[in-house]
Amino acid sequence: MKCCKNINSMIKKIDCCDMGLIKLSVMAFALMLAKLWSPLMSLDWYWYALAFIVFAIRPLKKVCC
Repeated sequence: MKCCKNINSMIKKIDCCDMGLIKLSVMAFALMLAKLWSPLMSLDWYWYALAFIVFAIRPLKKVCC
């Protein structure tokens, strides 16, 4: 439980600029992964759309409700 409190206190220090940089670093990592592992890019478009929807459900629930 103490670990969660420590993580929460560290997250509270993050501002909008840091969040943007985190998003850009994740995007860069995903592009690097796609470049290094070519079978990842051979999937049909709907698999990426499905992954987007599945991963976006929880954050959208928290924002909208």
